[in-house]
Parts: sequence; structure tokens; C-alpha cells
Amino acid sequence: MTIIVQKYGGSSVANAKKIRNVARRVAESYKKGNKVVVVVSAMGDTTDELIEMANEINPSPQPREKDLLLSTGEIVSSTLLAMALHAAGFPAVALSGPQAGISTDSSFSRARITGIEPKRIIKELKKGNIVIVAGFQGLTEEEDIATLGRGGSDTTAVALAASLKAKICEIYTDVEGVYTADPRLVPEARKLDEIGYEEMLEMATSGARVMHHRSVELGQLYNMPILVASSMVDRPGTIVHGGKNMEVQNKVRGIAHDLDVAKITITGVPDRPGVAAAIFLPLAKAGISVDTIVQNAGANNITDMTFTVMKDDLPKAMEIIKPVAKEIDAKKCLSDLNLGKVSIIGTGMQNTPGYAAKMFQTLSKQNINILLITTSEIRITCIIDGDRVIEAVKALHKAFKLDKP
Repeated sequence: MTIIVQKYGGSSVANAKKIRNVARRVAESYKKGNKVVVVVSAMGDTTDELIEMANEINPSPQPREKDLLLSTGEIVSSTLLAMALHAAGFPAVALSGPQAGISTDSSFSRARITGIEPKRIIKELKKGNIVIVAGFQGLTEEEDIATLGRGGSDTTAVALAASLKAKICEIYTDVEGVYTADPRLVPEARKLDEIGYEEMLEMATSGARVMHHRSVELGQLYNMPILVASSMVDRPGTIVHGGKNMEVQNKVRGIAHDLDVAKITITGVPDRPGVAAAIFLPLAKAGISVDTIVQNAGANNITDMTFTVMKDDLPKAMEIIKPVAKEIDAKKCLSDLNLGKVSIIGTGMQNTPGYAAKMFQTLSKQNINILLITTSEIRITCIIDGDRVIEAVKALHKAFKLDKP
């Protein structure tokens, strides 16, 4: 049987009218003879509203109870979509993440999927049902509900598609696909017909919100084609795949940006073996992800170390780092919240000179100061003043002529 997995984001199921629209789209796929599994996010801003409510009740809620609370948002969406399909005359069944056979570790609010046993899903598909799965959640070994964190429903959808050996995973959202830049900032941004996993992964990790990086990683691991398209209009989207890119004339495929950047600098760090481990191991144990790391060349065995974290993690990171800095005899810890990053991305940049120079020259012409630089084989990222990020995105998009196919 041909299985298609579809995922609909919170904006696509934000109210009853939109849920009926999703039901129509799902029914169209079902009528074509496909076995359809649908993953849904919570309605609109439900998750944020639940978090706000929890914090009003208890500013420091227990992670287990908080995850159980947040999981209810997707339960509501899945059951309402099943009801909409019933009302339209189509067989459907709604399942929670645990009912769908999704297992996770016990890292509440940022759990990882450890396995999927889709027996119940396959059973329902054989009955002729459309299966609606609540995204963003799974069951731990202790039989607690754990949520997957930001982008969790995307991850759920791709993981289910892989475990069911689906033909394709379709991610429907409020944008029409993957663009050369955020079209809300750059009206000239162009939708890409296709993009490789490697480029999409760099876009996602560099700030593009259209897909979460964990879902792209899963797609690449299992070679699962992913369609990114709009649930609001019937237009072709972007295919994320492992084949060769067709659009190779412009070696920069996209500009990504991220305003969720905070910087920590530890000055006067003794330059000796083990110091870096002493700094970053406690952060890792606390679940804090570190991005850009720069260590300046030191004199007299003394150096400065700078790294970036997400803004929400800054208070906790500083709480951890200050006593560590004291233990290693560093001078002081400094932080900065008003930062952002802008990246140029493209597999065609590999082993091709000139792209870094052009990026730096473009920013220089706009009088934008570069604070930190980090690179991969297909990405160049500059950390800059947060107030200049939008200006930088527009300038780079124009400089690399990304509005032209």
C-alpha cells in the first residue's frame, strides 16, 4: 500500500474553518487511493498560551507535569480534525503519540525519539481509516508523556514516514515552500523548486524557520523525500531530497538569519589543557547548546574565549559559567543579548574562492561590523549587531542575485 504522511502546523489548524480546510486536503489525498497518516500541531498559539498559564500557576513547574500539559494541545487538534473528516463522510481515527507507538527518552521538553512501533497505525490503515497522530510527543520508559521541543511535530512526521516506509512526507505550513530568504523581509525572495538535505539542514540550523533541523536530519538519514508547501493555497512547494540540485548556476542557494543569539565572553582564561572541557562540559550536562566558539590567540598563556547560546539559555548559562570561570582562574564573564547572525548557504560554495570576500565586502559597504565568523563547507555565518540583521539579509540577497533563477 502507498502511504503518505502529511503534517499540518499550528497556523494551518488555528480555528474550525482552517481545520475543515485541512480535512478537505486530507480527503483529496485519501480519494486518490493513498493510505494517509496525518500529524498535527497544536492550534495556533495554544502551546504558548498553555506555557503562560502554567507559569501563572507556578513560575517553576515540574518538567513532567508541564510536558503532560503541553501535550494536550496536539490531542485537541487531532481529535477535531478526525471529527471534521467524520462530518465530511471519511473514516478517521485520532491517536496520541503513545497510542501511535512513539517512544522517547526522558528529557522533558526536549525529548528525542528512541523508537517507533507503528502496529496500531498499520492496523487502522488496513481498516481503511485515515490516521491522525498528535505530534510533538511520545512515551518514556517510565510511561510518562514527554514532548519533543520546538519543531517536534515536523520531527514526528518524518520519523513516522520513515518507520512506515512512506512514499513521501508532506509538511504543510503557512508559507509556500523554502525561499532564498525570508519573504517577509525580502519581497524579492524566490521560492526554490528543490533543495538538498545538506543545504536545508544548514538553512534550518542557521535560523530558517520553515523546517526544524531534527526533521531534516531524519529525512537525510532515511532518504525520505520531504515536500514543504502551503496549506492555504494549492500551489507546488519545495522538495527536500538527496539528489543532485538542478539549480547550480548561483552557488549561493539561500540567506538565513537568526535573532535568537546571545554571546558569552570569558576573559583572562588560562591557556592550558582541560580548560575548554571544564567550561563546556557543565553546559552540555545542563542541556545548553553552544553554537559559535572562538578562542583568541593568547599571550603569556592567557586567552579570551567567546561562544554563543540561545537567548533563553543565557541566564542559566551565565549561572553555570561564573563559578567555572572562578575555578579556572579566569578574570570575568561578559554577555551580550543584542546580537544576530546572518548566513550564506550553498553546496556550490565548496572549494570555490571568493564567496567569503564578497560577503564581507557587502556587509562592509553597509557599514555593518562583523563580531564573529564561523563556517562549514557550505555555509559562512557572521555574528553582527541584532539591529542590523534585516539590513544585512537584504543586502546579501541583492549582492548574490538570489532573486534570479
